[in-house]
Amino acid sequence: MKEVETRLDVVLSSPDIDTRSKKNVALFCQKALMVSDYSSAAENFRKLVGFRFINFFGFQRGFATDVHDNMIVFNYIENSHFNIPVYFLYSETPIPADDILEGIDHLFIDLQDMGCRMDTYNYTLSLLLYKCIDKNTEIIALDRPKLLNGIDIEGHILNLEFEFQIGRHALPARHALTIGEIALLHQKKRVQGKANLTVIKMQNWERNLFFEDTGLPWILPLSNLARAESTCTFPSTVFFEGTKLSESRGTKKALEIIEHPKNEPYSSYKNHLKSVFKNEKLRVFTWRPIIFLLTFQKYFGKVCGGFEIFVTDKTNFRPWRVAQLLIGELYPYLVNNFIEKHPPYKYNYAQN
Repeated sequence: MKEVETRLDVVLSSPDIDTRSKKNVALFCQKALMVSDYSSAAENFRKLVGFRFINFFGFQRGFATDVHDNMIVFNYIENSHFNIPVYFLYSETPIPADDILEGIDHLFIDLQDMGCRMDTYNYTLSLLLYKCIDKNTEIIALDRPKLLNGIDIEGHILNLEFEFQIGRHALPARHALTIGEIALLHQKKRVQGKANLTVIKMQNWERNLFFEDTGLPWILPLSNLARAESTCTFPSTVFFEGTKLSESRGTKKALEIIEHPKNEPYSSYKNHLKSVFKNEKLRVFTWRPIIFLLTFQKYFGKVCGGFEIFVTDKTNFRPWRVAQLLIGELYPYLVNNFIEKHPPYKYNYAQN
């Protein structure tokens, strides 16, 4: 099959960009995002529009994707390379302030979406669209392949009584929408009035494709998502962020392993996990009991026992279902060592 073509390459060479580049341009993206020759989106925009490139917008993991979970909240930095401001839209006030949108004629958005309700990129984009209702700013969303495929859907629909920073849409835990489709859904369902939104679609993308099937290079989309394999397990292990178990952030296999200092993995696997997963006939993955020393995050410097997930058939693997079974088995076993963390869940005002 042909390599999937993201819209960034096309937009940079299209006739429309000549018109748009004559006005003030801002870019909401990750520093990691590249065009086909591996040069960064930010560098290409600067070359194209020069002094009319007036600012960046960053998000939860920082513009450089260099911030881990429970990040320090901050609103603004000056980028020393581009000499323009970077405004962070994941802050104490997640809705963008009016003053940071002033003077922007065209706001390009290029984000790498996971395909899960818990992905905060979706909601940062939605809040930006909400703020741009009745403004003259054109928002151009450049669609990209999801890290997961665009077919499989799992989990309950979010009850909006529990709307929060990691859940602002009535979506299942694992949805099948691209970032562009999320933007269109927001316009249709969530607000009275519409922003001036243009979604530019990909070429050669098919809904059954996982990211590693697209022919595109794997470039770190999150500071704790170093491997393409982690995207398959993310919709399962991410639920443990809100518990006392570690999801192995900061390791080379973050979000592929869960562990706790009080867990003896070999006996707990034998007594609690092996039979239930065998009975479920979930033959598309396997577990490995593991013991290791954590060098980051919840249990820094402590020896933990856990379970590593190996997905052998990503098409038929159902991570949300696995998470529910795992929680159901481990909670009675670990009890007080399992219960959810005290808030704040996401915001941290003291440390990374």
